[in-house]
Amino acid sequence: MRIGITGNTQKESLWKPVEDIAGRLVAAGRTLVLHPDILEVLERDGNPGIPTDDLVHVSSAQEFVEASEIILSFGGDGTLLNTARMVGDRGVPILGINYGRLGFLANVDASDLEMALRRIEQGDFGIDERLVLEARVDDESPRWALNDVTLQRSGDTGLMTIHVEVDGRPLNTYWADGLIVSTPTGSTAYSLALGGPIMAPGCGSLLITPIAPHTLTVRPIVLPDTSRIRLWVSGQRRRYVVTVDGEPSLYENESVTIHVAKASHTVRLIRFEDQDYFSTLRDKLMWGARFQSVKHS
Repeated sequence: MRIGITGNTQKESLWKPVEDIAGRLVAAGRTLVLHPDILEVLERDGNPGIPTDDLVHVSSAQEFVEASEIILSFGGDGTLLNTARMVGDRGVPILGINYGRLGFLANVDASDLEMALRRIEQGDFGIDERLVLEARVDDESPRWALNDVTLQRSGDTGLMTIHVEVDGRPLNTYWADGLIVSTPTGSTAYSLALGGPIMAPGCGSLLITPIAPHTLTVRPIVLPDTSRIRLWVSGQRRRYVVTVDGEPSLYENESVTIHVAKASHTVRLIRFEDQDYFSTLRDKLMWGARFQSVKHS
């Protein structure tokens, strides 16, 4: 099994565990692939515990993904989103090692990494297939989002006028600071902070959440994941931003149309049998800290 390692190179806490794990895997005879950014730093600083001759050398992110059978993503949820974007539609399973603050997606704590690796080596893991959004602005190349696609104003004051169609039929005209289209995975991200519902992975839905709408009756709406969503801005000519999983693009006028739909591929996240979505919610959102299962006779 070829194990790829990537991570947030801006975090000082990244390097010690990466060096330890990489050295351990190489010593155990595992085939190791390091992302070029990580390999560059390790080679520059000198790491005798990781013989570089024993690594699969790659020179680009694409080569890194193609050479890996499993990818370990060191960082927080933002790092895992970047890893998912890098993997794209190639289907390589990802394990998120949490060095961030929350860790809904990167839900293996650094202290549990050794155990997680043993279970991976034994084949004791499963795969969560997570829905992905495909976003396209006019004739630009498609972009993929595991969490969400956001349309919002860029610094200028005043509300945006956002028109939304679903499957070719008008849904609403929103007067708001912006709009979020999210997956079930992304329902616990930006949308949750705005009062949107939590959707469990696998429920087969998309979520539209307005950002600070002018009309109090406007609420988030859940749609089937077969829906094809079309958004465009009209009215005042001001700048706005389309953000796909945290990657922004600035537009100067209202002439573009954003198309959002379910992608043809999924993101594959590694999970273990004793992990479940609801335990992650209880842990990360601090629900019922003393919760215990009660069996009813």
